[in-house]
Amino acid sequence: MLLRPAPDVIETARLRLRRPLSSDARQIFTRYASDPDVTRYMSFRCHRSLADTTMFIDFSNIEWAANGCGPYVVVLRDSDILLGGTGLTLQEDEAETGYLFARDAWGLGYASESLAAIVEMARSIGVRALHAHCHPDHRASIRVLEKCGFTFEHRAKAAHVFPNLDSVKQDVLSYILSFERRTEPSPPC
Repeated sequence: MLLRPAPDVIETARLRLRRPLSSDARQIFTRYASDPDVTRYMSFRCHRSLADTTMFIDFSNIEWAANGCGPYVVVLRDSDILLGGTGLTLQEDEAETGYLFARDAWGLGYASESLAAIVEMARSIGVRALHAHCHPDHRASIRVLEKCGFTFEHRAKAAHVFPNLDSVKQDVLSYILSFERRTEPSPPC
């Protein structure tokens, strides 16, 4: 159980993480959700129309209403340019997180910066542990998770469909960051 709901907005040195708005649909669609390279390793299908993105925003609103947390969009603080998305999916007193960014935002440290913000927010609202899953070939994501203090748990064989790669179940890597075992702050990303 969360101690308190997640904040609607989180700010870092360069980024603002905020709940998605209906007015974000077109940018979410064009910047990253419809890009096959960006969504390659995601667990959702690449958005084929703006209606898919609108359904995501509706889902986001339901998550926030039901659980006090959910998806965030990530924008540059100074210009409000939409870069990508992240968030928390609550599972009792633990949560799952992930992230994706537009191609022009790759390699600039935004994933690490946004994940570090999610980690600190999750700790502050009473989440006991954060989980993250990724495809074994997604090396950039693995680096971000490890940089932010996540520990490899296990490799599940033929456990998950990555719909933008294949309809056949593939291996998935599971990572965890437990707040119960840690007495020191998470490493800076």
